Amino acid sequence: MGVGGDNAIKRFWRGRRLREAPAMRGLVRETSLSPAHMICPLFVVPGVNRREPVSSMPGVARLSPDLAAGECGRLAALGIGGVLLFGIPGAKSADASGAWDANGPVPEAIRLIKARAPGLVVVTDVCLCEYTENGHCGFIRNGRIDNDLTLPALARAALAHTEAGADLVAPSDMMDGRVLRIREALDAAGFNTTGILAYAVKYASAFYGPFREAAGSVPAHGDRRSHQMDPANAREAVREARADLEEGADMLMVKPALAYLDIVRALRDRFDAPIACYNVSGEYAAVKAAAANGWLDERRVVLEALVSMRRAGADIVITYHAPDAARWLREEGSA
Repeated sequence: MGVGGDNAIKRFWRGRRLREAPAMRGLVRETSLSPAHMICPLFVVPGVNRREPVSSMPGVARLSPDLAAGECGRLAALGIGGVLLFGIPGAKSADASGAWDANGPVPEAIRLIKARAPGLVVVTDVCLCEYTENGHCGFIRNGRIDNDLTLPALARAALAHTEAGADLVAPSDMMDGRVLRIREALDAAGFNTTGILAYAVKYASAFYGPFREAAGSVPAHGDRRSHQMDPANAREAVREARADLEEGADMLMVKPALAYLDIVRALRDRFDAPIACYNVSGEYAAVKAAAANGWLDERRVVLEALVSMRRAGADIVITYHAPDAARWLREEGSA
């Protein structure tokens, strides 16, 4: 007989009472995950009927604007909330002018997507790394990135995307002051209803490798530690987020996601603004590689990971897994 006797055992709390049946587990589930919470990144290249698989990201391809629009029609049918567009120009330049080319792949894709899937939220990445010859996020002067010299170019890119019909622009460059400069440029042009999803907390992470292959944005020299955050810092993340909100950001992003869920929670506890987290390319590729080797159950791992991001406090999850996850959630809902 245990301590307290049979009566104590009878009074003992049993968590299993609420876990025995699927319907009961669903009834008491604390965190929800649906396709509407997801944004799917897409890589857009010039041309027509062009699809280029990304070797390090199985299931992901660079798409011409027409194919990107077709993909968006399928994503919308799955109930996915939005897409995040990254542009890869036909040619890079020293002045990164492709970033604000009104006929570049991103503006062209926006116009086609809005015609094909008008209810889908279209977010555009705003950075220079895909457009500069050296692959850096800003202009180089005297051997280092010149923060303030870069800001007008970022504002021009954001304005070009907005004029094409983007719902949100998402500056990912991590230049100080860029949210304010973009907000001022949009407002001056009459786009005061276009939102800014700021990459407020973007770490200098080793998880970005596959993305840099997909976007062709590997720096020709040096790295990005002068402007992306040190992975060891948490309090700094709160300062970065607060600064972006004060400059006019409407939403905040934490990137990467899985190794930084404590940062998502820290921001959720301090700010009322919507928070997104980016389930980045390296996280995606690691799961794909392990699943291909039979080392884990891809479906269960992906849904568990996405739920963990929501549980940490993310309102929005940006993930390359979005199409698969949406299909799996639909299957579970119809089971």
